Amino acid sequence: MSKRDKLLERLMSRPKDFTFDELAALLGRFGYYIKKSGKTGGSRVTFTDGDDYLRLHKPHPRNILKPYQVNNIIVSLKERGLI
Repeated sequence: MSKRDKLLERLMSRPKDFTFDELAALLGRFGYYIKKSGKTGGSRVTFTDGDDYLRLHKPHPRNILKPYQVNNIIVSLKERGLI
């Protein structure tokens, strides 16, 4: 099983401790990268593959995503036909 498959399986199980770093790694395997939001971007993060965008707030002070963020990412990936 590839690293992407393992991360995707973990995401789909909707864990309460899925980290932003894991999300960045997973989306990177789908061809997405973090787009810089500028000087005042704050915790807003945009992942893009050049044509498409996924936006969310980077969790802080901890690196753990909120359950609604995990659900939104799953829905977004399904809508794009990636999973």
